[in-house]
Order: sequence, then C-alpha cells, then structure tokens
Amino acid sequence: MSRAPSRLPLVLLVAVAAAFLLLGYAPKADRFTWFMENVPVIVGLPVLILTHRRFPLTNLLYVLIALHGLVLMVGGHWTYAEVPAGHWVKDWLHLARNPYDRLGHLFQGFVPVLIFREVLLRKGVLQPGLWSVVVLILMVLGLSAAYELLEWQTAVWTGSSADAFLGTQGDPWDTQWDMACALIGASLALAALSKVHDRCMNSSANH
Repeated sequence: MSRAPSRLPLVLLVAVAAAFLLLGYAPKADRFTWFMENVPVIVGLPVLILTHRRFPLTNLLYVLIALHGLVLMVGGHWTYAEVPAGHWVKDWLHLARNPYDRLGHLFQGFVPVLIFREVLLRKGVLQPGLWSVVVLILMVLGLSAAYELLEWQTAVWTGSSADAFLGTQGDPWDTQWDMACALIGASLALAALSKVHDRCMNSSANH
C-alpha cells in the first residue's frame, strides 16, 4: 500500500507565497532593489511548481529552499544592509557592519549545494564520495561567482541605483567575503546533512 503524498510542499508553497506578498507590499527598499533581491524566488518558485510531479525533491530540501526564500525576501524588503535583526546582532557583537548579508551568502552555499547534490545523485551524474564533494563545492563557487558578476554588471548598467543591491557597506573585500561565506555554507551543509539527505532520498525512492 503506497503512502499518500506529503502535504508539506503545499504548506510551504502557501507560506512562501504569503510571505512574498507581505514582504513585497510596500517594501522599505526601492522597487528595483526589491526585484533584484527576489529574482531567485520569482524564477525558482514556478520552476519548483512545474517540476514537482515529474521530479519531486525531498521534503528536507523543500524546507531548506523555503527558508532560503524567506532570507531573500526579508533582505529584499529592507535591503541586506538595513535588516533590523542584522542591526541587533551588529550592536550586540559590536560589529562594523550589518551581518545579514553574510547570512544570505551562507544560505547561497548551504541550500544550492544540496539541490545540486540531490539532482545529480538521483540522475546518476555523480556517485557518493570525495570527488562528488569536490565537484559540488566547485559548482557552488561557480554559482557564487556568477552572482557576483551579475552584481557587477547591474552596477555598470544602472549606476548608483544599484548601491543597495550591491550592499557592500564600504567593504572593499565584500565580493571575496560573499564567496567565502558561500563556500563555508556549502561545506557545512555537506558535512552536517549528507547522511540525513541520503536517508531522505532513499525514503522518497521507496514510496
């Protein structure tokens, strides 16, 4: 007897859609910055909906993608440099800048590396082992570099209107820090969740 499909993806979809509407209505950031920060959500959500029946992901991954979406939407609402929670942490730890941007780039490594891992392992492109870890880390670094190039070109095309999107907060090493955070996030995800992720994929394959 087959198990009924999980309702969790639908619950997460409703929650993310509600957050998108709430945080997208009258954002504190200008509308251009809001749009640029939310592009992954605007593009990714329809892709996940369209592929859900043909290639459903594990519930673990759907939860992490929803959390990543929330991080992006909060950053888009206020801009990463002005997220209130980041200012609280900045004051608490006596930091020189709002650290919410670092959190966003940690997620940029943490979640995509597991998406890459699940798709490539299930498709048989990769096999578990050291080489798969190396390939996945390099893929995340490539994604992070591509995002930094997008930020650079956005600044070239739009000038000062892209300042909030760039969110450098005066740090000349912001690009390097962003990529380092993505690397750390990907490494943490693989170290902490690979075994759990394998169990989730095996469980999904058996139902």
